[in-house]
Amino acid sequence: MSATTTAVPQRLSGSDRAASWPAAAWLVFIRWMRGSIRESWGFFIGLLQPVVWIVLFGQVFQSIGAIPGFGSDSYITFLVPGILMMTVLFWGAWAGTGYIEDMDSGVMNQVLTAPVHRTALLAGQLAQLLVVSLAQSAIVLFIGWLSGAHYPGGVPGMLLAVIAGTMLGASFCSCSNAVALIARSQVALIGISQMVVLPATFLSTAMMNPDLMPGWAQAVSRYNPVSWATDVARTGLAGTAELRAVTERLGLLAMLAMLAFGWSVSAFRNYQRSM
Repeated sequence: MSATTTAVPQRLSGSDRAASWPAAAWLVFIRWMRGSIRESWGFFIGLLQPVVWIVLFGQVFQSIGAIPGFGSDSYITFLVPGILMMTVLFWGAWAGTGYIEDMDSGVMNQVLTAPVHRTALLAGQLAQLLVVSLAQSAIVLFIGWLSGAHYPGGVPGMLLAVIAGTMLGASFCSCSNAVALIARSQVALIGISQMVVLPATFLSTAMMNPDLMPGWAQAVSRYNPVSWATDVARTGLAGTAELRAVTERLGLLAMLAMLAFGWSVSAFRNYQRSM
């Protein structure tokens, strides 16, 4: 995830003429993508966790599918959409570490001298994170299929699951960037991320049918964006998606992503003013 070993593109750091928004965003995207390729081990290590979850949870809790009213005969099929969202969450929660490393190495000071719009700098890095998240989501679905999960929804259902995961990931990546720019501490970012990600995961429909949750947990899960994304993915993969429900949840996820991105832009500007 880190890109500190990759130099800031010359057209961003040394040009007197302002680059266009698309050109700047593209250069930032390339810069962070090169960092990810050079540290590709992080991508594959990030996949170990969902593999363990799918294999371990899928085997240990497979009998849950036999509980009356659970809603699925196969717990592994029920679980995969939730694991996909968990993978996106944990990846997104670490997004801000790249900015903290840039601050510590002095790269951020070079970036701040670039004659480009600040949203282009954030959008380029966010696009790179989402591309990596897309790849991880596809691999998680493949691993789930190898483990025995079934996707009656076919390719359209898988695309819907990936779209929901990407929109959820966009929100958490932007929030992580905002926290990093505000806290400016790796320890603080990790601590805050853990305090948010774990409760958001377990108080959602990622692991359990909400009908079997305590009343207060059901209420929380109803307003939990992790549940929105998981429900879209689960119905899409099952081939039971309803247009109204999917549109409503994707709309909520899109609004959340825009608000989170706006927060990251505000945090970036506040950071710049403090320098």
